[in-house]
Amino acid sequence: MKRNVLIGTGLLTLLAVHGVGQILLQQAATAQTNGKTMAPRFEVDPMWPKPLPNHWVMGNTIGVGVDSRDHIYIIHRAGSLEAKELYAAENPPASECCVAAPPVLEFDAEGNMVKAWGGPGQGYEWPESNHGITPDSKGNLWIGGNGANDGHILKFTRDGKFVKQFGFAYASAGSNDMWAFNKVAKVSLDEGANEAYISDGYGNHRVAVIDMDTGKIKRYWGAYGNKPDDTNLGNYNPDAPPVQQFRNPVHCAEPSKDGLIYVCDRPNDRIQVFQKDGKFVKEAFVAKSTKGDGSTWDIAFSKDPEQKYFYLADGANEKIHVFDRKSLTELTSFGDGGRQPGQFYAVHSIATDSKGNLYTTETYRGQRLQKFVYKGLAAVTKPNQGTVWPTRTTSH
Repeated sequence: MKRNVLIGTGLLTLLAVHGVGQILLQQAATAQTNGKTMAPRFEVDPMWPKPLPNHWVMGNTIGVGVDSRDHIYIIHRAGSLEAKELYAAENPPASECCVAAPPVLEFDAEGNMVKAWGGPGQGYEWPESNHGITPDSKGNLWIGGNGANDGHILKFTRDGKFVKQFGFAYASAGSNDMWAFNKVAKVSLDEGANEAYISDGYGNHRVAVIDMDTGKIKRYWGAYGNKPDDTNLGNYNPDAPPVQQFRNPVHCAEPSKDGLIYVCDRPNDRIQVFQKDGKFVKEAFVAKSTKGDGSTWDIAFSKDPEQKYFYLADGANEKIHVFDRKSLTELTSFGDGGRQPGQFYAVHSIATDSKGNLYTTETYRGQRLQKFVYKGLAAVTKPNQGTVWPTRTTSH
């Protein structure tokens, strides 16, 4: 009995010490930040990426992804370029510049373009309107499509060799069909479970989960975990009660490390969070009065082990929102509309590299890729930081 008492006393002492230690750590952290809210801080790199070769130009730049080597992949739409941007493509050429770059471009961490490929080929149906590009850990890339007849997704090696097609063109599948898709916005991966989350998307109103090897649809769900319904809900009304279905497009479905799925219900200006089985957890509205294209375009998580933050691309309000992931609390934002580095026109897709840097692409006439360098945590001083131009250092 005396031994048990000693053990129990020891445990209580350890717990007390541990509790005091936790309090001291918390106090130290609070003192260090003076009680201020901290958030990741970024600066645009106006010299990244380097100029493309061959008089190449990009059209609607509609997807971005980063692989394990910190190589950055984008996909764009050559068909969106204007005639006057492509004088050199005429026969005979009307001028020296320019021609459309191939649809898929790969850049190294320094911003050098190292590979370019893509387009129609043997054995697969290239999308009428490619949309989204996602690298996996095995050196493959997953591509969706939101053209009028795109009912499929494609898998290629990073060198452009065709691997597999899931679904098929002209499928016209509905939101409760199990055999194809309808205008997929993006493919996001949970490789530990060998599952891909399909934002299905521009035609359908669901998240679909497939086996990464076979492409078989394993489960799917709509807003709030409801059975999807393809009834036209009409235009979004910010003053109306929240609708119980997704509107088109369902633009992202990103799995976090702790088993949650963050879904961009873009025209409804909301992020909905689910368990992997489709059970609804919670939601947050973002710039709820935004109409038209909506505010919730794409999500990328911070690179710390807990994924404490996420970054939300908002192509209507032309900014990146910085959120505390678990509480769904917006901490700050940055960006503004414009053509200069650090500004946006229709910021569409977002991704992070291993160092925490951000990469964004812009659709419509934005037509570019930008890099935002991670500068650590900083105290939040205002809701929107505007254009995050690099800070200048003066030497003495």
